[in-house]
Amino acid sequence: MEALATEITLPVEGMTCASCAARIEKNVSKMPGVKEVNVNLASERARVIFDGNTSWHAIVGKIEKTGYKVPIQEVNLNINGMTCAACSARIEKVVGKLPGIDSIQVNLASEKGHVTFIPGFVKESDIIAAVEKAGYSAKVADDSKVEDERAKKQRLYRVEVRKFWLSVGLILPLIAQMFYQLAGGQPFIPNWVSWMLATPVQFYVGWRFYKGAYHSLRGGAANMDVLVALGTSVAYVYSVVLTLLGMHDAYFDTSATVVTLIFLGKLLEARAKAKSSVAVEQLAKLGAKVAHVLRESEEVDVPIEELHVGDVVRVRPGEKVPSDGVILEGTTSLDESFLTGESMPVEKRPNDEIVGASVNQNQPFVMRVTKVGSDTMLSQVIRLVDLAQGSKAPVQRLADKISGIFVPVVLLIALGTFLTWGFLSGWPHALIAGVAVLVIACPCSLGLATPTAIMVGTGMGAEAGILIKGGEHLENAHKVNTVIFDKTGTLTTGKPEVSDVWTTPHVSRQELLSVAAAVEGQSEHPLASAVMKYALAVVEEIPVATEVSAVPGMGVEGTLDGTRIRVGNQRWFDQLGITEIPQDTLQKFEELAWTAVLVAVDAKLLGVIAISDAIKTDALQTVDTLRGMGIDVWLLTGDNLRTAEAVAKQVGITNVMAEVLPVDKAAKVSELKQSGRVIAMVGDGINDAPALASADVGIAMGSGSDIALEAADIALMNADTQGVVDAIHLSKVTMRKIRQNLFWAFFYNVLGIPLAALGILSPIIAGAAMALSSVSVVSNSLLLRRQFVHHHIAR
Repeated sequence: MEALATEITLPVEGMTCASCAARIEKNVSKMPGVKEVNVNLASERARVIFDGNTSWHAIVGKIEKTGYKVPIQEVNLNINGMTCAACSARIEKVVGKLPGIDSIQVNLASEKGHVTFIPGFVKESDIIAAVEKAGYSAKVADDSKVEDERAKKQRLYRVEVRKFWLSVGLILPLIAQMFYQLAGGQPFIPNWVSWMLATPVQFYVGWRFYKGAYHSLRGGAANMDVLVALGTSVAYVYSVVLTLLGMHDAYFDTSATVVTLIFLGKLLEARAKAKSSVAVEQLAKLGAKVAHVLRESEEVDVPIEELHVGDVVRVRPGEKVPSDGVILEGTTSLDESFLTGESMPVEKRPNDEIVGASVNQNQPFVMRVTKVGSDTMLSQVIRLVDLAQGSKAPVQRLADKISGIFVPVVLLIALGTFLTWGFLSGWPHALIAGVAVLVIACPCSLGLATPTAIMVGTGMGAEAGILIKGGEHLENAHKVNTVIFDKTGTLTTGKPEVSDVWTTPHVSRQELLSVAAAVEGQSEHPLASAVMKYALAVVEEIPVATEVSAVPGMGVEGTLDGTRIRVGNQRWFDQLGITEIPQDTLQKFEELAWTAVLVAVDAKLLGVIAISDAIKTDALQTVDTLRGMGIDVWLLTGDNLRTAEAVAKQVGITNVMAEVLPVDKAAKVSELKQSGRVIAMVGDGINDAPALASADVGIAMGSGSDIALEAADIALMNADTQGVVDAIHLSKVTMRKIRQNLFWAFFYNVLGIPLAALGILSPIIAGAAMALSSVSVVSNSLLLRRQFVHHHIAR
């Protein structure tokens, strides 16, 4: 029988001409099972018809192996109806089976899902339909409606609180009777009154458990709701039967109290979970609401949502900057602490870039808007933190595997307990023991152990100006035993200045600086800026060179009045065969940690410009702290060995890799990794991107507004090196919390289920323990905040 054919349409990137399309068609059509391939260059789409002899993975792989890219799309979902780890595991399993799904991560704590998929196979609506089929509801997350979602959750929470107090009022007489009986008294409430009191608790207050169980079973799985609904229903129905038969020993107090206790546990859990995700909500509140837009000399108040790129806006003292932009008029100080974690205001002048949501401290100014909406720095930070909080750490894999089989195993244990006790000591005792097993089992604590700690950890990091991009990077950072620092802009301020000038005989200082500035004026290198700034103060008129080009890792060259000008390092000049280099002068400059920039016309040396870059004030303390944590510290730079060693000596680094070209930095990092080290590379996030990517953890350091957020696993939003220590410390305390949470979650279930099965625990105690387990795990995660704050105060 012939396999059914499947037709898919894939987006393809990277095609430039008809031969590209023909090449894809040729390679894909050779695959077994592929019946037809049509590639459209104009629409950049590939239509493929294939049968069961090949897979979509293989087709995508073949296209990418041919040299083109099948782009991946991402979608974030808000998911409702999850109650335990079995729920999130079920959604991941169902959605993961859809064709074209690249990855899916469902976070129980944040009630969000992050899905990456290939558009040609599956649509957002298909993913949502799959979640609904699994028994839950989902919709695409909208950043603009975060406040609405939060308000809706708060309303629902208040309704649930009222339900809980109703339940407490109904069960108080039942609890009083239970304690009276334990003291040796006789029942004083008739069974039919107990029945009336327990029924609203069972089916009104406990309706959420029945609803959750129905959706879970309809989706083909069982979760915590199934255990609670089944356990309490058995006790309730058994009690009803005894009442109808006119017998006295009913268990309405057991079923109603267990429902109430577990309901309380869910309320406390929801409250704690809301606290763990407070970081994103606080960030979302930071933005300004109104902007004073200048239109034809008039000031018009406009909602932030209606701002456009290019709008000119006035910001008064005490107001928030409405969006990212550039100052046109005025000088002021801005509080950027929400972004950088630095409490000191930053001075801003005309042409300086400013970040939306910063607070204007003292003077009014006029700005031009350069970014709006989702492109602003605040929106990027919110998106990064939100994604990080929804991510999973590798340590969670074991808990996920157990959650997938947890409920069926507990159901079997409960059945075994019921049958064993039934034959040994009678069915009433068997019923109570079986219900206790069902009620005490808690997959919730397993599911919340890791994500709540990650949510609190990444949120705390964001408040301190440390953006950790996901649970995987958080886990890797705590293993780091080697930190490699780039020099310029990382250990140094990145603001070089000319400190000295040496010229050859018969060459004036002005002539040397004039020639150097002629080419440096067309370079964007920081050292070139330092030369230009110094030359402008000394030389009246700076000529302009032509044919200027940079030589990576060496310098810059150009043509002036028919001569070839070269400005660069000694290694380049040695290769060019330029002699007469004053080694004693170079040695003096380099031992002072100054960078020596040589200047030559054709093959003749004109002189040397010494450039200094001040070392950051906290660099020495940072290196000392890292070494005190048992971490090796290295310096990696393109500068010459003597300068690099001079800088290293000032900050206490003994391991130096100097004269490394930008293209070779990644290879040096890889070499150290091969010796078994776990490496964090710290750089500016732009020039060092390959080295950051090749390290186990890439840490990008910047001033916030211009940091390349995509370049690293962890982004430090200010320029202090102490942020590296804070990031590693945060990862260590977070991983410690995750291990504690997982231990207690496993320990609780491993100890609690056998005790319940042995008949030692009553269902009421089991229900209280089950509620307490989830709340204790989330509360333990919240203690992270106190530990991290203490660390900051200590330093």
